[in-house]
Amino acid sequence: MSDTNVAPGIGIVRGTGSNGGMPIVIGDTPLTRHQVVAVARAGASVELSKAALDRVAEARAVIDGLASDTRPHYGISTGFGALANTQIAPDDRAQLQRSLIRSHAASSGDAVETEVVRGLMLLRLQTLMTGRTGVKPETVRLYAGMLNAGITPVVGEYGSLGCSGDLAPLSHVALAAMGEGMVHVAASGSRGAAIPAAEALSAAGLEPVQLAEKEGLALINGTDGMLAMLCLALDDLDRLLLTADLAAAMSVEGLLGTDSPFAADLMALRPHPGQAASAANIAALLADSPVVASHKGPEDTRVQDAYSLRCAPQVHGTARDTHAHAARVAEIELASAIDNPVVMADGRVVSNGNFHGAPVAAVLDFLAIVTADVASMSERRTDRFLDPARNYGLHAFLADDPGVDSGLMIAQYTQAGIVSELKRLAAPASVDSIPSSAMQEDHVSMGWGAARKLRRSVDGLQRVLAVELMTAARGTEMRGDPAGPRTGAVIAALRETVEGVGPDRIVADEIAHAVELVASGRAIAEAGLTDSSEGAAS
Repeated sequence: MSDTNVAPGIGIVRGTGSNGGMPIVIGDTPLTRHQVVAVARAGASVELSKAALDRVAEARAVIDGLASDTRPHYGISTGFGALANTQIAPDDRAQLQRSLIRSHAASSGDAVETEVVRGLMLLRLQTLMTGRTGVKPETVRLYAGMLNAGITPVVGEYGSLGCSGDLAPLSHVALAAMGEGMVHVAASGSRGAAIPAAEALSAAGLEPVQLAEKEGLALINGTDGMLAMLCLALDDLDRLLLTADLAAAMSVEGLLGTDSPFAADLMALRPHPGQAASAANIAALLADSPVVASHKGPEDTRVQDAYSLRCAPQVHGTARDTHAHAARVAEIELASAIDNPVVMADGRVVSNGNFHGAPVAAVLDFLAIVTADVASMSERRTDRFLDPARNYGLHAFLADDPGVDSGLMIAQYTQAGIVSELKRLAAPASVDSIPSSAMQEDHVSMGWGAARKLRRSVDGLQRVLAVELMTAARGTEMRGDPAGPRTGAVIAALRETVEGVGPDRIVADEIAHAVELVASGRAIAEAGLTDSSEGAAS
């Protein structure tokens, strides 16, 4: 992708300048995931806390005091990984840090999205500002300056095993801070061609950092990349799980389903919070629907709807509760100081294993599982609309003139292809481990890989839901009865760019417009749903 503020995998540019134009202060309190999204995705600026800068200077003094110690200290006077027992002479220690960054900047593949790199830069900066890593104050000022100047290092997609942290991606950021490697520079919301880091720093009035003892290690030893992608995915799923409720409601309406299974007293019999929230959303969306009211009489002999309609709150609710758990893990990680070794409050410098990405990797995989399940149910609802044996009187494939026209037949193929891929992407990355560094790092999290596939999963869910929305809209209109006030508002918004029932047109264009309606958040806004982390009924 070439745009700075582009949602994963799609061409929808998000707004800039989030946080009301006020910079986000780093160092006083832990960042929230919404602040991470504001900086990473919406281009908000950052400001460093004076008190936190004082802590950074104090921790640096501890490291400076150990630099001349005859005893070995990992990352200060020794090599790294399997070379931890190699003593480094004092005159070689600055070179040690530079060599670490150059050798670890070993990523490969397409450049990852700007929002991901900005997110990992921000999160590493937050850890540096805890005063637990031992970097110089000049180093944290440079990272803040790079973020505010829109300087985004080029980071290849492959290279992190999620332990010890996201080494290769973070090394490319540190490399740029040294004035080496390539970067993109934001210009009017977009990033241009890659240019040398030294050139970008000079143009922004920033001086490259000269790394001292331990600094190279401190800049790369964290779970910042996978955590940034978790925060971004949670932000997308805030919107998409509400969209899933909207799509389900529109399908229940268009397929002459009943709203009775969504009653609050039924949900109370199995009181999962996500299920209750989803059911409340669907019930509210169907309230006052003439279509739903039209078949509530004794002439309707159906006993119950298909699972994909009746059980939507149970599946969507599972995704909501998983989202809530993942958000809690993100909250804990955002309040953490992840480095190895760390500078403790009493001046000890202690090796540890907090850089292991297992907590983040597991919830990234868990989110991919529920994302696939929500998309799978959405595709099943779409398919019911297209089958005259199951759509209760609608044309085959919702075609204007079946036979001459194919209607939305192949739109469902597109959904099916995406859903099949999402099922493959749901296979967990975190159960894999390939030992590295001569067996010193003999168990790794693969959290970066889990995050990369989740981004693709989230994008796929967005497209699947968009196809369901346009299908349900066409099906409801074919019936002739007006939709409910809230679902009707969504149909009206869709009709601004996507025509209703008629002869076959280029379906790809219509899908693209429907995706934009979902990605922008307008679909849920028109339906009166709140785009929030809780996703409660409006």
